[in-house]
Amino acid sequence: MKRAFNVICFILLAIVANGQAKYVFYFIGDGMGVNHVNGTEMYRAAIQDGKIGREPLCFTQFPATGMAYTFSATNPVTDSAAGGTALASGYKTYNGAIGMDDEKNPIPSVAHMAKKAGKKVGVTSSVSIDHATPAAFYAHQAKRSMYYEIAKDLITADFDFYGGAGFVKPNTSFDKKDAPSVYPMFTEAGYTLARGNNDYKSKASRAGKMIFIQDEDANPSCLPYAIDREDDDLTLAQITENAIDFLMKNNKKGFFLMVEGGKIDWSSHSNDAATTFEEVIDMDNAIQVAYEFYKKHPKETLIVVTADHETGGLSLGNNRYNMNLGALKHQECSLDELSNKMSQLRKDKDNKVKWSEMKELLEDELGFWDDIELTWAQERELRDEFEHSFVENKVAFEESLYSKNEPLAARAKEVMNEIAMVGWAHGSHTAGYVPVYAIGAGSQLFNGVMDNTDVPKRIAKAAKY
Repeated sequence: MKRAFNVICFILLAIVANGQAKYVFYFIGDGMGVNHVNGTEMYRAAIQDGKIGREPLCFTQFPATGMAYTFSATNPVTDSAAGGTALASGYKTYNGAIGMDDEKNPIPSVAHMAKKAGKKVGVTSSVSIDHATPAAFYAHQAKRSMYYEIAKDLITADFDFYGGAGFVKPNTSFDKKDAPSVYPMFTEAGYTLARGNNDYKSKASRAGKMIFIQDEDANPSCLPYAIDREDDDLTLAQITENAIDFLMKNNKKGFFLMVEGGKIDWSSHSNDAATTFEEVIDMDNAIQVAYEFYKKHPKETLIVVTADHETGGLSLGNNRYNMNLGALKHQECSLDELSNKMSQLRKDKDNKVKWSEMKELLEDELGFWDDIELTWAQERELRDEFEHSFVENKVAFEESLYSKNEPLAARAKEVMNEIAMVGWAHGSHTAGYVPVYAIGAGSQLFNGVMDNTDVPKRIAKAAKY
């Protein structure tokens, strides 16, 4: 009887998987390699139950699984622009290119194909809407740093919903000249601008097209890290919910929605393990929103989850065949926020911070000494850096791609990685495989090893664009 039931379930799943995808969700975890996913599940098990093993994420339970190569047309290691363009359009291109091939010809994305097929289209991210990955789905520019020009391409694409942190260069052109603000251009093109959830709720029903961003006083480059989030901060899950709500309005033909978890990459550039794992969880929360939609429309929905590249060369464990991810539960903030608090303490104390005061901050934010025992060498490393940068005031801030931090915060992060037994090769991208997961109509297309350019082609095949 049990065997017969399993056969029936398999047949039903096959029928669902082979249907046409009317609703497509395309999740991209920027910088999310295989070990980012594995490490997050082991981190969840360690901090929730104190156990060795894994606490599964929603998307790792999807029935179709694969791996993708990520090299670009010009480099074995891709950047997010070339990686995003490959995932958006199915073309390899040079690092830095947005929606253009390696000869700088504009190329359509799978989002453009969905729009042409009569679907409503949304492009969203936890970072700015004009950042590399979301831009690759709607823009065509020779360089990813052409933020102003990319933002103007949003209008040309004429998609239905854009969501994210904001726009980083709304009135400054690539050649660093003052330019007309893009916001009036958006309005003239028929877009309603909503800032924050309350504003969205008050405007959505009357809007024909929507640009949904954070409140005006928030950082336009990104949402706060999940580990630093305040109650009223916008989340990727909320952006996903609002995107679904808007794209389903008066819609009988279906939609295509790309959602980027952009800050997995940012925290990996900083080699900040706890913050990185929390960012993966944060994207999984957004995926769960899509999964709830899928459960209501299982025969017509496809969810695909992948990444544009791996960041940091993350390794799990050390030469003692061990890990201690449970120690990370004591980390209360990101490396960036820890640095901000150190700088604020420096300011509050007029550059006369005592070691006891700094030690208290490290206890509160990382659990050092109070919850986590430090070795003599680890405490010496922290104390030496404190003497150098807070007593002698010889401060050389340490920079990664997206942050600039107090050197003592960087040393504290290194000590935490050592305690957790998590390693990083460096602070940049690698050529490692990235995972691919899928569920729903056409999901069988995403099993096995593939190139990153295969992913959008298979989405288009599943949706019959």
